[in-house]
Amino acid sequence: MGIIDGKMVASQIKGNIADEIKILEQKTGKIPGLAVVLVGDDPASAVYIRNKNKTCKKLGFQSFENILPENTSELTLLNLIDTLNNNDRVNGILVQLPLPSHISSNKILEAIDPKKDVDGFHLENVGRLVTGNATFKPCTPAGIIQLLDHYEVNIDGKNAVVLGRSNIVGKPIFFLLMERNATVTICHSHTKNLSTITQSADILIAAIGKPNFVTKDMVKNGAVVIDVGINRVGDKLVGDVDFQPVLNKVNLITPVPGGVGPMTIAMLMLNTLQAFKNFISLKI
Repeated sequence: MGIIDGKMVASQIKGNIADEIKILEQKTGKIPGLAVVLVGDDPASAVYIRNKNKTCKKLGFQSFENILPENTSELTLLNLIDTLNNNDRVNGILVQLPLPSHISSNKILEAIDPKKDVDGFHLENVGRLVTGNATFKPCTPAGIIQLLDHYEVNIDGKNAVVLGRSNIVGKPIFFLLMERNATVTICHSHTKNLSTITQSADILIAAIGKPNFVTKDMVKNGAVVIDVGINRVGDKLVGDVDFQPVLNKVNLITPVPGGVGPMTIAMLMLNTLQAFKNFISLKI
């Protein structure tokens, strides 16, 4: 049994990114730029944005912060996206979700230039992911694969079970695991005999947003458990997995916090670096 250290793996990835940016800046005189858009004053989103800005500065990225009031119109936001699409110093655009209810998330995500869609949510990039030709893999699922690789978890031929079918985690991780020759089952609120399915998982990924939902009896001995959930219970952050009892039964498990979370920002930076490299190769 062992704990997967997402902070350590993310730190290594970010160190490699910082080194590469220095080399690219010497060669081109340019650095990658990431624009973050936040509408409203959701405290969790604000913390996330602050962390992204700090990471940008630390790694040598240029950060473009756009914080708009809650009552911003859809048209104003679309105009901002258009401006960022046409700014050559911006290589990646990230719109913080959820957006206020009067703004269509789909319309906004579709307005982002697919070449700058570092979240991988544009329909063109989703299509590329589904067909195995991803330009940008969504950050959290990509981070999960990186963690499995770092800890030398063999995905090929394994039974993988994913709890949750969101467009952000559940669906994309399904395709990434299948690309690596896993046999993948997605479970959701309508799934019958859930425990029977989870007990068959060599790799179990929980992304449903229900604190301590996955209990010890739902998990196979020696499984690898990836907990994507971040739930506030009192003054504590807990995952979707009942961590301590499950830890004693499995081979590897991610903690919350400190597991998948740090990888999401590392993958965002990696995608932005890739977008920058794609852009400069077009310009050369």
